[in-house]
Amino acid sequence: MADSNAGAAGGAIYGIGIFGALVYFWQQADGFWEYVWAIVQGLFWPAFMVYEGFAALGA
Repeated sequence: MADSNAGAAGGAIYGIGIFGALVYFWQQADGFWEYVWAIVQGLFWPAFMVYEGFAALGA
């Protein structure tokens, strides 16, 4: 029988990753719109990472 809590650990790790990305991008920001962009980057960093990875592979 499948463990019903298996997805919870992945969600927690993803949440910690988002929080870490928000902190990182927030520290790099210098103005109002950069802070707004930092929030967007923090929330969508996996999509940016996958896009850049495919771009680097030439796909």
